[in-house]
Amino acid sequence: MRLRATCLSGLMLAAVAIGARAETVNVGVTVPTTGPAAILGIGARNSVALFPKKIAGYDVNFKVVDDASDTTNSVKNAKMFLDEKVDLIVGSSTSPQSLAIIEAIAGTETPLIALGASARIVTPMDDKKKWVFKTAANDSLMASAIVKHMVDHGVKTVGFIGFSDAYGESWLTEIKAFAEQNKIKLAGVERFNPKDTSVTAQVLRVTASQPDAIIVAGSGTPAAMPQVALKERGYKGKIYQTHGAATEDFLRVGGKALNGGYLPVGPNLVWEQLPDNYATKAVSAKFVPLYESKYGKNSRSNFAAQAYDVLLLLERALPEAGKKAKPGTREFRIALRDALENIKNLPGNAGVFNMTTADHSGLDERARVIVRVEDGKWVLDSAPK
Repeated sequence: MRLRATCLSGLMLAAVAIGARAETVNVGVTVPTTGPAAILGIGARNSVALFPKKIAGYDVNFKVVDDASDTTNSVKNAKMFLDEKVDLIVGSSTSPQSLAIIEAIAGTETPLIALGASARIVTPMDDKKKWVFKTAANDSLMASAIVKHMVDHGVKTVGFIGFSDAYGESWLTEIKAFAEQNKIKLAGVERFNPKDTSVTAQVLRVTASQPDAIIVAGSGTPAAMPQVALKERGYKGKIYQTHGAATEDFLRVGGKALNGGYLPVGPNLVWEQLPDNYATKAVSAKFVPLYESKYGKNSRSNFAAQAYDVLLLLERALPEAGKKAKPGTREFRIALRDALENIKNLPGNAGVFNMTTADHSGLDERARVIVRVEDGKWVLDSAPK
């Protein structure tokens, strides 16, 4: 009798444990916390560390691993998460890594929230990208803001210096299209690698035709190198960067050479300077002080904010998915994907999310503002009404 009671007790405890696990949502997060893109991934990792243990009534377990800024590691991590039967994958922080993960998990019916910026992550929509969402604004939104600023300031010719990867390629495609629409001539295209130690040759070639403006399409601290080289060689035209450069380390590395440069950023970066009725201001007024209280004054970044928006998406999506299935099942992953696709009018740090079957970024013009750099600070230059 005592043995039977012990066995029954053990079975009941096992059943309780299984039930508890079934109600836990497991999320795998792969981001670069070492390597050239570390500044992007560290912000994301830091934000995830601020997430509550319970989201919308569910225990949520976030497993965060470093992919060392390498696509091979991103794929390896994603496959590890699949073996662990996670309900959701988040990552990685760069476009090439995000695109590699999409290929690696294709056909597994596992939703992915990417943190990379390239529009190619979610477009064109197909059977693979049906499972993919992203919290960073598409490059097209940011590129159109830059070209509009150029038009407003009389720019007629523009040179291009971009990363020799998917990020740089995406930006070149967007700048070409918007420049052509606005009768701005593309005067020279140069590429560089994030690990390069010099871009002198590229700068000399792109400035040979004396363009009115030059855009640097890079991310993190490597994006500062072309602008420093341009200033050292006396270039007087306007210099634009992309939102991938918007980090405090970029400001530190570039120093005074960045003064007067322009770039589009997520509104969270300058939330104090926005009008009180701006759609995302209230969200960032909560997130940025929370983040900086933990990681230090001026530690904010677009990359940290975009990662924190994953929490906001889950707060909306998990209750809807939970109505149809339990975590840990194929049915739950499908329901979670469907719930993410149906999110509407959700203010985040990156913008206001309105997902559709055709648009898994769901952001509009409210996702970008133009800032200029002044003595190591971001100063709001223009924002959509």
